[in-house]
Amino acid sequence: MTLKSAIHLTNVSKTFKGMTEPALNKVTASLEKGIIIGLVGPDGAGKTTLMRLMTGLLLPTTGHITVLGIRTDSPRIHDIAGYMPQKFGLYEDLTVIENLTLYADLAQLEEKAKEETIDRMFTFTALRPFKNRLAGKLSGGMKQKLGLACALLSQPQVLFLDEPSVGVDPVSRRELWKMVQELADKGMTIVWATSYLDEADKCHQVLLLNEGKLLFNGPPQTLTDTLKGRVFRVKTTFEERRKLLRALLNSPLMTDSLIQGNTVRCVLKSPLKEEVKGWEPIAPRFEDAFVDILGGTAKGDSVLVRDFPAKKKIKWPLIKAEHLTKNFGDFTAANDISFSINQGEIFGLLGPNGAGKSTIFRMLCGLLKPTKGEAFVAGFNLQQAPSQARSRIGYMAQKFALYKDLSVEQNLNFFAGVYGLNGPHRTQRIELMIHLFELDPFLKQNAGLLPLGYAQRLALACAIMHEPDVLFLDEPTSGVDPLTRREFWTHINGMVSKGVTVMVTTHFLEEAEYCDRIALIYQGVSIASGTPDDLKKKVTTPTLPNPTLEDAFITLIEQRAFL
Repeated sequence: MTLKSAIHLTNVSKTFKGMTEPALNKVTASLEKGIIIGLVGPDGAGKTTLMRLMTGLLLPTTGHITVLGIRTDSPRIHDIAGYMPQKFGLYEDLTVIENLTLYADLAQLEEKAKEETIDRMFTFTALRPFKNRLAGKLSGGMKQKLGLACALLSQPQVLFLDEPSVGVDPVSRRELWKMVQELADKGMTIVWATSYLDEADKCHQVLLLNEGKLLFNGPPQTLTDTLKGRVFRVKTTFEERRKLLRALLNSPLMTDSLIQGNTVRCVLKSPLKEEVKGWEPIAPRFEDAFVDILGGTAKGDSVLVRDFPAKKKIKWPLIKAEHLTKNFGDFTAANDISFSINQGEIFGLLGPNGAGKSTIFRMLCGLLKPTKGEAFVAGFNLQQAPSQARSRIGYMAQKFALYKDLSVEQNLNFFAGVYGLNGPHRTQRIELMIHLFELDPFLKQNAGLLPLGYAQRLALACAIMHEPDVLFLDEPTSGVDPLTRREFWTHINGMVSKGVTVMVTTHFLEEAEYCDRIALIYQGVSIASGTPDDLKKKVTTPTLPNPTLEDAFITLIEQRAFL
């Protein structure tokens, strides 16, 4: 690592037309050369705006930026900077080799250099066996690798990655980090924007933005060290963990609390004056410091709980899969899957990209007909009584499944109709959702233009306005920041306390800790199941005495892959 700066930001501001406040406000910083730099902050903080300014895709309203001495308003910036946008910037109707060839041509590589560079990218990414596959048919992890390869074809000295790990599984995320660290070891400067704060701990330098202002610039450990003596793991029983979480979040002494298996991790506003039985001091993380510097998380009481009616207690399973199998031609996406979920449980369906979990999820929602087997929701067979089953379901899909060209108000009205709400009751439920989720300022705005946190609120409102017995959540917090994620899970925990049954898929393993049970899916079959702590115990060894749920996920997948 050298001390010479790669990027200079001098009093940089950006105000967009129609905005009263700047998206970036007088940001000044120097970013070191040959390291991995994390760009973090909550939704709407200005991360993507700053990323686009540094790549020359936008120009600042005031101030200036230089990258390796070149101003970003110069065409020369594209000779030294590579950029991988969100969604990887791929042409999904082109094959892998066609994407690489196109980007090589855009980089104006000569024929010999083009062939050598593409060959090197195939070796680097291990995508050679898939060279003739359409990019749109690749798994999330493969798209991630291809997007990185396309960004590297111009042989940049500085590489900008805008949330590259959103929507990909932990195995793929770990592989991407290995690739990026290899590039940094060879002297490349990497700027990595992320909403996953465990990634900030891996960076050498971090810029923390909020509301367009720079709150912190430096090594992540510098900020993390401010929490020494304030972070604890509180022991409890599995049955009482949600109650303890709620109590701790409502305590005036707390900055943050979240569930981790049979314990609750908490961050105090100030160190304890004396030792407390059952409170184990643990090392702080950057995410703890992130939440602390932004003023702490929300209280543990969900606004939904006050108005959501308690469900009548039912002893039989609310969701049941019996030998579910789904074939697409010769390919078996899900093979003989069976499990049941009781009322008031949160059940996690986890697995790497392409494992088959989305297929299973859609069969249980009634969106996909199984080749074999049966699915039941709230006592109704989805094949024999689909309309009755669906009326008891709330569904929140990846990227929230909102109609982006419709306004917030139009989306609420549309989904109210889909779920059969009519007359005064329909009006009452819509008005309640607007009030509870503070959607009033956005009613006439298109859903596609909402800040990510409010898009998530709207999607949840649309999914639960008819008071469902069962809630299906498909990657519900993908790409959102930790504060928004905590608000969301406060609502879900509150609904579970009223007897709602939840099934969730996620690639973010820390939120899978909220699950009562988990099924791990790989290559269409269930390879492990149990509580989060059960899965951790399966991989505990003398060399890995305290595995995280992500450690368990990766280890169990690798063990199965090598059978």
